[in-house]
Amino acid sequence: MLDTRRQVLRSAVSVAAILSFPARLFAQHPTPQPLPSPNAPNPNFPQGMNGPGPTPADQKAIDKQNQEQIRADVDKMFAIVSELKQQLSVTNTTSVLSVDFVKKAHEVEKLAKQVKDLAKG
Repeated sequence: MLDTRRQVLRSAVSVAAILSFPARLFAQHPTPQPLPSPNAPNPNFPQGMNGPGPTPADQKAIDKQNQEQIRADVDKMFAIVSELKQQLSVTNTTSVLSVDFVKKAHEVEKLAKQVKDLAKG
């Protein structure tokens, strides 16, 4: 009976040693921390090769340019639409429209989209 107790004790100690081995292995070697890439930009230096990038333009100047562009586009649209109105009054609408008419209508659509995008900012 003493021998069986010794065998049980030996097997318990062996199992405990086997189970604690991985814990000791990981406790001795902490997980490595990733190193920063040598090619990564340094956050202490300004962006760009030649120093800091260009400063953003003044918002008022941008708004003024957009307003001038919108006016020019609306004037151009008005001229094209006037031409389209004259062509439409001359031509018969039951027949097929000319290619020139369709191209001008497409140009009006482009200008309208451009004015819309400029107005949004």
